Amino acid sequence: MTLNPILKSVLSWIVTLVVPIVLALTGIRLLLTPLFIRIEYHTPNFPEDTYGMKLEERLKWAPVALDYLLNDEDISFLGDLTFKDGSSLFNERELGHMVDVKILTSKVLATWYGSLLVLIGLGLWSWRAGWWGNYRLMLAGGGKLTMGLIGVLILVLVINFKQLFTSFHRIFFEGDSWLFLFSDTLIRLFPMRFWQDVFIMIGVFTFVGGAALWYFFEKRLAKL
Repeated sequence: MTLNPILKSVLSWIVTLVVPIVLALTGIRLLLTPLFIRIEYHTPNFPEDTYGMKLEERLKWAPVALDYLLNDEDISFLGDLTFKDGSSLFNERELGHMVDVKILTSKVLATWYGSLLVLIGLGLWSWRAGWWGNYRLMLAGGGKLTMGLIGVLILVLVINFKQLFTSFHRIFFEGDSWLFLFSDTLIRLFPMRFWQDVFIMIGVFTFVGGAALWYFFEKRLAKL
């Protein structure tokens, strides 16, 4: 099947733009696991909690916070938790923020599933309709775009991570609901170092994924 030039252009743009989304969101999904939390807490020089929370406690409570983001429970799942002395694990401001994060997480995962379906669907169509070679070229283009976008993001991350972190929260959350005291549980469980490593890991995974698509499909196409 020979693609109509207009259809080919439209599909090229769709695939090229969807590839970075799929790769970045796949990286995010891989980090939304207790395993990543455990690995992160054991990385060299990971900051201890200056307010006295032991590693065992952090490994107990951090996965619970993650579980809330992925399950179907309401905020009482976290609101009913207490320290050994009976005080609430999370205050009202933290609970409100976690509700916002859960909403954002559900949107991110829905976008991930939808983007994957688009790529898989177009891939199956290209295979059945005989334009698989064009589809591979589109994937390679998406890989190159991904490398460029992530290269810029990593540069910004290296130059000024705090500004990147602040901008991210201002885009996805209203007001200052994401600002906390250093004594708040969320900061004690997930300090700035944690989020810096998260951004780095997502960036690296996405860049490598884009490079792999570009290298593999460009080389394969060159031999055809």
